[in-house]
Amino acid sequence: MTPIHHVTPLLRSSVLSAHHGADVWLKLDSAQPSASFKLRGMGHACQQAVQRGARHLVSSSGGNAGYAVAYAGRQLGVPVTVVVPRRTAERMRRLIEGEGAVVQVHGEVWDDAHEHALQLAPSLSGVVIHPFDAPDVWAGHASLVEEVHAEGVRPEAVVVSVGGGGLMCGVLQGMHGVGWADTPLVAVETEGAASFAAAMAAQRPVTLAEIGSLALTLGAKTVCERAVQWCQAHPIHSWLCSDRAAVQACGRFLDDHRVLVEPACGAALASIYDSAEPLRGRSVLVVVCGGASVTQEQLAGWQEQVRGPAGEAEDPRES
Repeated sequence: MTPIHHVTPLLRSSVLSAHHGADVWLKLDSAQPSASFKLRGMGHACQQAVQRGARHLVSSSGGNAGYAVAYAGRQLGVPVTVVVPRRTAERMRRLIEGEGAVVQVHGEVWDDAHEHALQLAPSLSGVVIHPFDAPDVWAGHASLVEEVHAEGVRPEAVVVSVGGGGLMCGVLQGMHGVGWADTPLVAVETEGAASFAAAMAAQRPVTLAEIGSLALTLGAKTVCERAVQWCQAHPIHSWLCSDRAAVQACGRFLDDHRVLVEPACGAALASIYDSAEPLRGRSVLVVVCGGASVTQEQLAGWQEQVRGPAGEAEDPRES
């Protein structure tokens, strides 16, 4: 079966390597047709569901997962319904509809949209494609590491952004599959959406009271249980950054590499720009997870939103 996702570029960043003091490799999943890594896991899960007889696919999503399911459904010739929370940008809704999917809006955050999707699916005779907590999704995301390994690159640390934990679970599955079981993984979250950090501290999934971050695609109140289980099987470091650091990293990455990404991706990049302690002295693979809804205008709006009290944006290079 031909995968729906594309093989994406792997680049050694001269700019980031010089800043970091060791090799920094970028896996540019922002170059997927749906503009994010989500197409790997969602595409694989959709293919498996259709092979098992699914005739309608239902997704709950803050945006990127739903867009990936919509893209996959169109490729597979299967109707798709995507439930998004009210916070999801209008641009993202239009992108999803542009792939032929029906968009329904429900609730304030992803958790609300997911509950509605579960209730809606039986009436559509549909199968719910979970955006992060499913073995088929993890298997799809594992392909990212397999591609890096095939190019002969072995980093000394891997950086991923964490929302619900699907990317992390898939990357770890891929790392163990190619023999990187001893390579540390740095799991990055923004401070207002740190459900994985809370789960690591409690050694079990923890439900946040609210999502207080503008990185909305990291906004799952509860990380999946499998992500917590991986803490017992692999060296994992949790690292948090502010919304300001994530947005600043997006701007610097655009300047450095001509690639526009959303704050959920900027959080992972901030670990390099801000010299995260677990990465110092190590060659690093950063998953550039992308983000479909981001525009130059939106990035400018985020930059204005996170400006300091004096009206000047904080420069992470001075902190």
